[in-house]
Amino acid sequence: MVKTISKIGNSQGLMFDSALMDLAHLKVGDQVNVEVHEGGTITLTPVRPVITAEQASATANRLIKKNAELFRRLS
Repeated sequence: MVKTISKIGNSQGLMFDSALMDLAHLKVGDQVNVEVHEGGTITLTPVRPVITAEQASATANRLIKKNAELFRRLS
């Protein structure tokens, strides 16, 4: 995919269309790590939060509690 660097305010940037954002599983506000390699290659890597087992468990318990009636009717 070829993109053109554009002037954005006093800076320069690339515009990512919604298809590219979807393919990369990114949304506005997400952080990316920018690396410049020898020869000028630039890579953007999404910064994904690390979720601990405790956080996953707490989230699951909260969702189960919030949707208890729905789960009861589905069982």
